[in-house]
Amino acid sequence: MKNQKHALMFGGATVLLWSTVATAFKLSLREMTPVQLMLIACSTSVVVLAVILVQQGKMGELFRLNRKQYLASLVFGLMNPVLYYLVLFGAFARLPAQEAQPLNYTWALTLTYLSVPLLGQRLGRSDFLAGLMCYGGVVVIATRGDILGLKFSDPLGVILALASTVIWAFYWIANTRDTRDPLVGLFLNFLLGLPFIVAICLATGDLPDASATAIWASFYIGVFEMGIAFVLWMFAMKRAENTSQVSNLIFISPFLSLVFIHFILGETIFNSTYVGLVLIVAGLWYQQRGRKVSPEATAA
Repeated sequence: MKNQKHALMFGGATVLLWSTVATAFKLSLREMTPVQLMLIACSTSVVVLAVILVQQGKMGELFRLNRKQYLASLVFGLMNPVLYYLVLFGAFARLPAQEAQPLNYTWALTLTYLSVPLLGQRLGRSDFLAGLMCYGGVVVIATRGDILGLKFSDPLGVILALASTVIWAFYWIANTRDTRDPLVGLFLNFLLGLPFIVAICLATGDLPDASATAIWASFYIGVFEMGIAFVLWMFAMKRAENTSQVSNLIFISPFLSLVFIHFILGETIFNSTYVGLVLIVAGLWYQQRGRKVSPEATAA
């Protein structure tokens, strides 16, 4: 049943959770490697998603898929969680949270650009201008304001953060042809991806050994970032009478995230972070607005 008030409540709760995960990433990665964090978070997520499936009466759907769909689950699982989080956590391990989080936020623009060769869509003027604004913001953040010098704080960290947007965009484009129930699909992706994470840990001897704070932060990521947030956002979209009002809540997330990053992690937020983040969010907002009104942005 459509209910805009409920949709905004679910959407707001999701945005609040998304705003905390960059902080949780860093709390774990201060003492853990990306693979160790993946092992705990993904294991937790599998349990949480299984509980939600049972609660919604969808567990039986896991056994009604065909061979092609199970194979797709394996491929998707290698993309997300395995490859995506390995790269994303690698970026957060090298960069301050205030830098890694906004760079990863440009995935929506990456998705638009990859949709041209992969889905046959066309770009409008708003897409080009949005790209200049967003990636201009990326340069400001990555160089900490030293635009002319182009001295990146951590080149590999920046590459990993931007690479994560490419992986995430490929994942969602591939999912456009996925006919599985979204929740069932996500559970299978994580379930089939988990053995590969375990294998990496065993092969490298990289088993979790950290403080209670880091361990609990890893559980938090598995419960909320990889589990409940997805379900809440799905509920928000299903109940929305006006989806644009709900989707616009996303633009609050990166700014709210800086509050947690500053007060919990103790990072001093650089002026360049504010400037770059404003450029990125403004570019994404302009692109979203432009694609609603411009016929040039429609699919070919």
